[in-house]
Amino acid sequence: MPPEGDDIVGQVQVIKARYEDTFAALGETHDLGYLELVAANPGVDPWLPGAGTDIILPTRFILPSGPREGIVINLAEYRLYYYPQGQNVVHTFPLGIGREGWGSPVGNTRISAMTSNPAWYPPQSIREEHAAEGDPLPTVVPPGPDNPLGPFKMSLALPGYLIHGSNKKFGIGMRVSHGCFRMLNHNVLELAKMVKVGTPVRIVDEPYKFGVSEGKVYLEAHAPLEEGEEKTLTLMDKHAVVINTLLKRDEAAGNLHLDWEMVREIIAGEDGLPVQIAEQRTEVAAQEDQLF
Repeated sequence: MPPEGDDIVGQVQVIKARYEDTFAALGETHDLGYLELVAANPGVDPWLPGAGTDIILPTRFILPSGPREGIVINLAEYRLYYYPQGQNVVHTFPLGIGREGWGSPVGNTRISAMTSNPAWYPPQSIREEHAAEGDPLPTVVPPGPDNPLGPFKMSLALPGYLIHGSNKKFGIGMRVSHGCFRMLNHNVLELAKMVKVGTPVRIVDEPYKFGVSEGKVYLEAHAPLEEGEEKTLTLMDKHAVVINTLLKRDEAAGNLHLDWEMVREIIAGEDGLPVQIAEQRTEVAAQEDQLF
């Protein structure tokens, strides 16, 4: 966890790609989602980066706003944060979330059950969808390598929603599911060792996160989730969301001199990397500014 009053953890890393590397494989190795890597490396071919190409690993994160307890899922970030009770640490993992038309919910819930090596009982709606595509599903898929839930599932108190593993390596950090939260298998097993039934789960949708580190203010921007063309955000819409998000940070909003040109660049880029946009002014400096 960061020091008291700070909101940022981790550091950005840069590695050299090998000939055989893909973003999907790098994501599995470094616990990053596919779209995270794409956003942080514009212009790099995700399927053939090329030997020797510099690859930015976006492993620095502004923590989501709100209480730092239990599990926090940020949909816009395709990422889960877990704050163990009584420990000054945070664990974070990439997620696959609900695809367009099957969006994952926002709200507060909890883990209601935990199941190792689960069987999968496809809901009728999913069976009908697969049947229409010529890919009929059985009424039950037993545990094993072909089970889409992977080696572990955590049921949420929201009926029908799970945090679970996968039988596919591709799709983590993307909109791929029917609303559930899909994790890399080694990640879901790691998380399962730390949480328990009753662990609170808070699901948010924060494409723009502000955070403070060593007196400097940072903005981290992700592409907002959209459902249909009618909800496509213009650049002006995004600016309004950023301003409203900042105004919610009461302790910072009135005590900053923002670099608005940098803010505009960050919003346009949406690369998921925390970038400095201001420094917090001291109370004395703020009072002096008011005199002139």
